[in-house]
Amino acid sequence: MQKYEIKLIALALLKQHERIVAGHLARLAQQLGRDGFISDPIIVDRNTMVILDGHHRFNILKNMGLKLIPACLVDYKDDAVITVDCWRKGEKITKEEVIAAGMAGNLLEPKTSKHNMPSRPAPMNFPFDELR
Repeated sequence: MQKYEIKLIALALLKQHERIVAGHLARLAQQLGRDGFISDPIIVDRNTMVILDGHHRFNILKNMGLKLIPACLVDYKDDAVITVDCWRKGEKITKEEVIAAGMAGNLLEPKTSKHNMPSRPAPMNFPFDELR
């Protein structure tokens, strides 16, 4: 049984919980610009619309003036679907802290959360023309 749903979501509905890294944003923007499509859906909590993974892709499409983004909607409360760790050794983050940051707009430092999905969706090609 599939534990997620892939949908095109309006960027305006989504909430970030982490800041981005400018250098990574620029490199990824160049790559996506060359490709002309996005292949990996961002990961989003279906209940709150908080972005769990894909902040850089979200910001690139937003900066391009696109209106839609492919999203993998998950039930963030279900640990069988997705878990969270911290990228930095010795630090911890909880799902509740991630959601609180996203809902309040108090963005966490980049790479604070590392989300793990045992059955992450396979890459698909979403041309930018379909996201306008």
